[in-house]
Amino acid sequence: MQTRSKMLKKAFTTAFPYTIPIFAGFWFLGITYGIYMNVSGFSFWYPMLMSITIFAGSIEFVTVNMLLGAFNPLQAFAMTLMINARHLFYGISMLDKFRGVGRKKFYLIFGMCDESFSINYTADIPEDVDRGWFMFFVTLLNHFYWFSGATLGGIFGSLIHFNTEGLEFVMTAMFVVIFMEQWLKEKNHTSSLLGLAISLLCLIAFGADNFIIPAMLAILVVLTMLRRPLETGGAASGNAEKDADGGDAGQCRIDISESGRGGEAQ
Repeated sequence: MQTRSKMLKKAFTTAFPYTIPIFAGFWFLGITYGIYMNVSGFSFWYPMLMSITIFAGSIEFVTVNMLLGAFNPLQAFAMTLMINARHLFYGISMLDKFRGVGRKKFYLIFGMCDESFSINYTADIPEDVDRGWFMFFVTLLNHFYWFSGATLGGIFGSLIHFNTEGLEFVMTAMFVVIFMEQWLKEKNHTSSLLGLAISLLCLIAFGADNFIIPAMLAILVVLTMLRRPLETGGAASGNAEKDADGGDAGQCRIDISESGRGGEAQ
């Protein structure tokens, strides 16, 4: 029991620092969402329950208008699918990482938002930290940040008055930082450059409002087709660096041994 407790504590303390930037963004956006629900005439328990059960910020904002409009489940389904279709690609990307995590997989799938996916996919998890519990705590913390922000916004919405214009840029800045960290970790930037190029082409072709899904689909197809060459190239690059390091070390040992023999001869 004590070993399990230490394992959970280690996973939590490792996961928490990764979620601090999301805390700032989720709290402000969650409070904004709660305030929006409040001024739209809904009690605080609407954003509280919706933030627990839906946990998809974009569609939660859209749901306000759906609740105020006529009952149309087909429209709600189509709107939800269109807005959150990118999660299909997130799920495909996480298949290998979710393998072997046990029953935690069900919550990891349910709670996989953009930010949790970004952290769990790119984080360099230490070897002494349980991978499944690390991803679980990342997802749980992000879920709690959104839930607490939405609940507080719903409760105190009528009392809080501040200008939130431009606040959504916090999330954009966070994803830029995550991309840059991944760029610095990569030895081969081919996949990142392909993703940028495909996204730019889809942005030009489909416009700013409609390019995300085509871009993700195109990236998935292209990287799937190029997966073997990219993996082979990455492995070759890593082996070349190891050989170079090994060669330098070997040369250093030769120089030292020759120096030693020279000293003995003298």
